[in-house]
Amino acid sequence: MTLKIGSLSLNSPVILAPMAGVTNVAFRTLCREQEIQRTGTVAGLYVCEMITARALVERNEKTLHMMSFAPEEDPRSVQLYTTDPKYTYEAAKMIVDENLADHIDMNFGCPVPKVTRRGGGSALPYKRRLYGNIVAAAVRATAGSDVPVTVKFRIGIDDEHHTHLDAGRIAVEEGAAAVTLHARTAADRYSGEANWNEITRLKEHLSDSGVPVLGNGDIFAAEDALRMMEQTGCDGVQVGRGCLGRPWLFAELSAALRGEEIPAEPTLGEVTRIVYRHAELLAAHDGEERACRDLRKHMAWYLRGFPVGGELRSNLTRVSSLAELREAMAPWADSESMAVDAEGSRGRQGSPSKVTLPDGWLDDPEDETVPVGADLMNSGG
Repeated sequence: MTLKIGSLSLNSPVILAPMAGVTNVAFRTLCREQEIQRTGTVAGLYVCEMITARALVERNEKTLHMMSFAPEEDPRSVQLYTTDPKYTYEAAKMIVDENLADHIDMNFGCPVPKVTRRGGGSALPYKRRLYGNIVAAAVRATAGSDVPVTVKFRIGIDDEHHTHLDAGRIAVEEGAAAVTLHARTAADRYSGEANWNEITRLKEHLSDSGVPVLGNGDIFAAEDALRMMEQTGCDGVQVGRGCLGRPWLFAELSAALRGEEIPAEPTLGEVTRIVYRHAELLAAHDGEERACRDLRKHMAWYLRGFPVGGELRSNLTRVSSLAELREAMAPWADSESMAVDAEGSRGRQGSPSKVTLPDGWLDDPEDETVPVGADLMNSGG
């Protein structure tokens, strides 16, 4: 099963969802390595963590570092956060002119309050014209190149303000090469179950366009991806939280969707080697001390379902060097133990809550005014 997104031809319709602080070059490399080791090929698409368009245009040092790609990454994919057509155009043009990436995804799905209170992320598609202007700016900037523009959004702000059908239609009209729906509202955050029925609706809504519709939400195993595609008719899947602590998941998903044998889950001994490899890659990207700090948040995900006890889990939250990490994991290096009940929801979940919006945000969906200050969000990257 393949997927074509503009000029890109993927041998698997599986995409790594960008996650802040997670999908850096180290994690993407690890996922690719796992896919090669377990299936013999890299089939899907691995997206860089979200980059702020204005910070990129201003050549913010941290942002440029976050946008690092490994030499073997092909295609190189980046997600832009933006609220302003001007910076959208300049960032996309910079990406094309300087050959910084091969694919641009637009983030209109982030539900966190510090983003939505300024009209960004999942709040922005409610402003139909502004949203359309932003997508059009990115497409215009990439015209004549082989860099496709795709768009990711949620069902809407809340159950009273659904925007996904309009968002999909507008994206297609403005030239987007594919759209992705995270099948939750902003108010849902990451709680409860994703509403896959809305993916079905979006796919049917755009059926005459020929533009691929990708589904996102609650894919934690190969069976979930197969079920989503069968149930909704979507053209591909995007996986985020399901791969936390499971960088080998993409090998399983790609194999399943190509009708091949699904690779076996790793033993605890294999996981210790994967963790160490993750640490090595992080150290190459950010230095050893920072790598060990960054890896701490991954440890509970990696060890979920394994009988390692509290001492190891505690020790791994304190390691400050690769040597300490190797020593802490050494007793389990040859373990053949398998994880028990390790699938299911991972990472942040939280509870549904009212979406924080700018004053008067819902008054006029056709207002094209750029939100004040929103383009400075995460200006360090």
